[in-house]
Amino acid sequence: MAQIDFDATNPGGASLQSLERVGKGTAIADEIFSLVGSSLFFAEFSREDISILAGYMDVYRAQAGETIIRENEGGDFMLLIIEGSVDIFKKGVHTGQQHMTSVGPGMTLGEMSMIDGEPRFATCVATEPAVFAVLHRDDMAKIILDHPSLGSKVLVKLVSMLSSRLRQTSARLLQHMERGIMA
Repeated sequence: MAQIDFDATNPGGASLQSLERVGKGTAIADEIFSLVGSSLFFAEFSREDISILAGYMDVYRAQAGETIIRENEGGDFMLLIIEGSVDIFKKGVHTGQQHMTSVGPGMTLGEMSMIDGEPRFATCVATEPAVFAVLHRDDMAKIILDHPSLGSKVLVKLVSMLSSRLRQTSARLLQHMERGIMA
C-alpha cells in the first residue's frame, strides 16, 4: 500500500482540485444504475431518478494512496464510489490513525459534512484506483428546487442512512460501556 500522509496541518489538505476530474455524472449514469442492487442508498431509485441525479454530479478519479477526504477539513460534498475501494481512518485521542472500515462500489461517503457543513469526521484514502461521483450541497439544493420529488427521496435516504449509523454506533457504545461496568 502507498504511503499515506495524515498531516492535518496542511489546510488545503485533500481537495477535489487535487484529484483528476473525469467529467459529468451523465456519462456514467448507466454505471450508477448498475449499482442499484448493491447500494442501499439507491435501492428505490428508478433509472430516471438516477439519470436526473447524475446530471448534477461530477466524476473524479483517485489513484491508490491518494487522500480523497481529510479529517477535520471543510467539505460541502458527498461522493458515491463507482469503482475501486476506499479505506476510512479516524484519528484517536491517544492512538493515532485507526482504520475504521473499507468501502467499495455503491457506498457513499461525506454525507454528514454535505448536510451540516461541519468539518470532515474521518480521512478517506483510495486503496486502489477509484472512480467516484460527487454531489455538492449547492447541487443538492438545485435538485430540491428543480425536482422536488427526487430531492425529497434523496433527503429521506440520507436521513435514514445517518439514523441507522447513529443507532449502530449507539448500540456499540452501550456494549462498550456495559463491559467497562462489569470489569
